[in-house]
Amino acid sequence: MSMKNLESISNNLDFLSQFNLLANQVVEGFISGIHKSPFHGFSSEFAEHKMYNLGENTKNIDWKIYAKTDKLYTKKYDDETNLRCHIIMDNSASMHYPKNNSQSFPNNKIQYSCLFAAAILKIIKKQRDAAGLTIFSNQIDFQTKELGNEKHHRLLIQKLNETYVNTPIKQQTAIIDTLHEVAKNIHKRSMIMLFSDMLQSKSETEKLIEALQHLKYNKHKVVLFHVHDKKTELDFNFNNDAKKFVDVETGETINLYADQVQEKYKEEIEKYFKEIETTCQHYKIDYHLVDINENIEKKIILYLTERQKFK
Repeated sequence: MSMKNLESISNNLDFLSQFNLLANQVVEGFISGIHKSPFHGFSSEFAEHKMYNLGENTKNIDWKIYAKTDKLYTKKYDDETNLRCHIIMDNSASMHYPKNNSQSFPNNKIQYSCLFAAAILKIIKKQRDAAGLTIFSNQIDFQTKELGNEKHHRLLIQKLNETYVNTPIKQQTAIIDTLHEVAKNIHKRSMIMLFSDMLQSKSETEKLIEALQHLKYNKHKVVLFHVHDKKTELDFNFNNDAKKFVDVETGETINLYADQVQEKYKEEIEKYFKEIETTCQHYKIDYHLVDINENIEKKIILYLTERQKFK
């Protein structure tokens, strides 16, 4: 093995150590506040009616049905299950924006998202619940089913770490196909968490909304973390020098003065963000607009505390 490969492995192990440490700090900070778990298994849910048989417990008799039909039926319930969580991570090139030389972590959308997801996985592990992971760019790059063992958990953390440190080259997003694929393959009721900047061409917006709707199939609990860099991607706050703007996914460029288009840009992007939020509200998808300039530890603890409060 070459010295270059050994150095690469050593650096990756260093990053993994830092990554685990950061995620653990968030979890311990949350737990030390004596919070109950923010995640929990789905309660038993009504499945169907069946004829009452003499000698059965009468507590599950549906008296409303009896009043209408003069026949005794009992409610049959699905068994209570532990939590199953599936995390979907957008690893397209736009998620690796902004590019900077800062040594602080996280410093772009993908690092923020991976660290956020890792903290959630740490808590799920503490509960001995099952978790799965899908990472996609222009295709599905990695996908696992929901499992709860230690080896599987280490694999998920390792994959998030690899995504955290590696930058794809002009990878476009296949978010629509990926969401449909996940929705099709997860048959048991699960909590699905999507981390994405939701940057899609205007012509694809309707298809993206359909894909979000499909995620709700089979009564899944869906949470969207809409990650963005508010300063530049929402406010379009650049200095007034002439700049070349490059589409990191297609390589297309445009030269302009930011202040000349800022007002119109903000109007259009805010309209798009609002459309995504309204769609989520309509389909009862938990929507969280996440600015990567916010303190990540505080943001994660706030989310976990809110979940614990309103679960």
